[in-house]
Amino acid sequence: MPSDPHAQDPQPEAAVTPEVTPEVNPEVTPQEGPPSAALSQEEGGPHGPAVDAAALLSEREDQLIRLAAEIDNLRKRHAQELTNASKFAIEGFAEAMLPVADSLEMALSLQGQTLEGLTSGVELTLRQLVQAFERGRLVSLSPAGEKFDPNRHQAVSMVDGGQSSPPVASGHVVAVLQKGYLIGDRVLRPALVAVAS
Repeated sequence: MPSDPHAQDPQPEAAVTPEVTPEVNPEVTPQEGPPSAALSQEEGGPHGPAVDAAALLSEREDQLIRLAAEIDNLRKRHAQELTNASKFAIEGFAEAMLPVADSLEMALSLQGQTLEGLTSGVELTLRQLVQAFERGRLVSLSPAGEKFDPNRHQAVSMVDGGQSSPPVASGHVVAVLQKGYLIGDRVLRPALVAVAS
């Protein structure tokens, strides 16, 4: 059969591809939006833990600054109290010594003083001095006859204890050349003593 020039060639059949449907796992639920956004929203906002950590860090820094300032104030206050204590620690003792100074000045200002009057004035002044020492917790050491204690006594000579009256055992104080003094339990000045050999 002659070909018709106006006839069209039949179209080849188009390849049919089967429609593929994705398998759906019933245990997995789809998320709305990208996964990072979902996590951020669950943890408290668009920036989540980063914002919370920054706020917590800022709060901790503020607390640290306040604590440092408080410690510095305590240190300054303590230093001031120590300075005041060292300046005024002797104030009570100085007040107790003032009557002693007054008595000595009065004794020197009196004209035509008799020996008896001078002696009684010195005895009165000595009593005032002892009272001032007691108020200041200053105790005298006069260890005659006691066992020598190198922590409280300073030996300046060794003597024969058998020749003293009464006799003194070896290692004991025969004579006190100068009294020692304690403040509380602390030795202010050791007693100068002669010790029996």
